[in-house]
Amino acid sequence: MKLVSTIVGFILFVLFFGFALKNTQEVDLHFFLNYELRGPLVLMLLVFFVAGAALGILALTPTVFRQRRQTSQHKDTIQALQSAAGTASAPPQPDGVTTR
Repeated sequence: MKLVSTIVGFILFVLFFGFALKNTQEVDLHFFLNYELRGPLVLMLLVFFVAGAALGILALTPTVFRQRRQTSQHKDTIQALQSAAGTASAPPQPDGVTTR
């Protein structure tokens, strides 16, 4: 499996490198207030891809922290219920097994 992932990674690298070599022409990006940015097309694509990925990660950050907080609250609730029922000291046994 590691060999297959290495081969796929190498093929993707060669494809993306070829894409970068074919797209080196200069492009102009026009922003608001007459701001203009010039650079190679492949670098512009890379910058906007990375910016989009970073914004996506930032958008998911509150959800991840909320889920972590809820998970820790649920774990605390489970521990409290187990200690109240007295089952925290005895691990669960499979069906058909009795302890003496």
